[in-house]
Amino acid sequence: MASGLTIERLNAADRAAFVAAVGFTFEHSPWIAEEAWQRRPFRDADSLLETMRAVLAAAPEERRIALIGAHPDLAGRLAREGRLTPASAQEQSAAGLDRLTKEEISRFDELNGAYRARFGFPFVICAREQSSRSVLASLERRLSNDRDREIENALAEIVKIARLRLRDALAQ
Repeated sequence: MASGLTIERLNAADRAAFVAAVGFTFEHSPWIAEEAWQRRPFRDADSLLETMRAVLAAAPEERRIALIGAHPDLAGRLAREGRLTPASAQEQSAAGLDRLTKEEISRFDELNGAYRARFGFPFVICAREQSSRSVLASLERRLSNDRDREIENALAEIVKIARLRLRDALAQ
């Protein structure tokens, strides 16, 4: 996240600088920024996000599933070991997922495992818009969905996450 980053600077950036500045907005998936770079210039952050969303929507299903799979389990082992990306750590902390009781951690582990077993990818939700209780309630509720619905849900949540990350990165 570059200080003083503006849409004008992004529009003028070469591919490497552009990806370095905004490639993190989609977890471990800089390919979205790489493809979006080719569609410059952008009017504003919203048009950049819409372009990135369109890149994601046009990607083959395997690539979209890989993006979902790039996300860590909420309140999972990577979080407890301090191995999240800075953005993910901040987002999980905002929801209070770094301050759970042992019982809550156990419940998250149980539900995360059930979710992965059912859908083949981790549960994704925009944690910054949630509390630990609402994340847990959503996880429990979404376990009853079918896989196609959960792919849609996860991708919609990923776009919400990217919107907030992009907003944070760009000078307002």
